[in-house]
Amino acid sequence: MNFEIFGEISEIETVAIGKAICELRRLEKFYGKARWRKMKGVALIRLSDETIRRAELHWYETHGVGKKEFKRKRYLD
Repeated sequence: MNFEIFGEISEIETVAIGKAICELRRLEKFYGKARWRKMKGVALIRLSDETIRRAELHWYETHGVGKKEFKRKRYLD
């Protein structure tokens, strides 16, 4: 992750649940079997060069493990 989340994530939506997630086998191998969800949302992020931008983020989450593997998909500003 070459950025830091700066503030809260808003506009959170579920993209996929369970077997609809392409990376499900890998997630279960690394973090354990659970009801995984692929999520997306919008947040302010601080890049490695200290600039702050608004971006769409995607991540995986499940109860008991939390949010994992944040990815920046696109800038919104």
